[in-house]
Amino acid sequence: MSAPPKLSILFDDPSLIAINKPAGLATIPGRAEKTSCLEEIAAQSNLPHTGQSDPRIRVVHRLDKDTSGVLLFAKTIEAQRHLSHQFQNNTIQKEYLALVIGRPTEQSGEIEGNLAPHPSSRDRMVVSKQGRPARTHWEIAETFRGLTLLRVFPKTGKTHQIRVHLKHIGLPLAIDPLYNPVGAGAPVGLFLSTIKRDYRAKRGEEQRPLIERLTLHAEKLRFVHPTGNETEIVAPLPKDLRATLNMLQKYGRQ
Repeated sequence: MSAPPKLSILFDDPSLIAINKPAGLATIPGRAEKTSCLEEIAAQSNLPHTGQSDPRIRVVHRLDKDTSGVLLFAKTIEAQRHLSHQFQNNTIQKEYLALVIGRPTEQSGEIEGNLAPHPSSRDRMVVSKQGRPARTHWEIAETFRGLTLLRVFPKTGKTHQIRVHLKHIGLPLAIDPLYNPVGAGAPVGLFLSTIKRDYRAKRGEEQRPLIERLTLHAEKLRFVHPTGNETEIVAPLPKDLRATLNMLQKYGRQ
């Protein structure tokens, strides 16, 4: 098996390190995972990710496996406590890009809906009065034929919050096998043939999806660095999402 590609480092200093997490790589080790962002960035930085001594790579938050974008790690226990406190108190500003099915009737909106584990599926969350409070703000970035690119600002940090809240208001992610599954036997992904009206496949050529994972990217994090400085980290769009948006801007207008 080939080694995972090197992670793209967005920020690195004695207190913390941030990467542009690739889709498909889990944040932390799991039973079904061969490796993780935690293990890979530790190896890449030549630092441990277990034990008590510093410096070492320490987790402060997580992204879903198939979400890309800014993922932050601490290098010291003091930095971990400082950053974790901000995440727990919802003072870190998070900004995502989400490509969804449908088109909102307003330019922006606020979603408030308590989130709880799904009663019959341990992998999913659901909006429920018995759940924990969660709030998400969204704004339209671009509109296309049948799809909309949203800027999403989660004000709380619950599991699957953006995915569940957007589905709750009728704007599910364009690709989300868990909350917006395709029909049995249907291919997963966004294809040029669904975007370009006069698309003609080349003879004998199998069409590949432009993107085939969650259409969600954690673009920005703004927080107070352990030094006290306001810090913003921005993750450039990954190749698959960038290519999809290029095709939508070229062929998918109203």
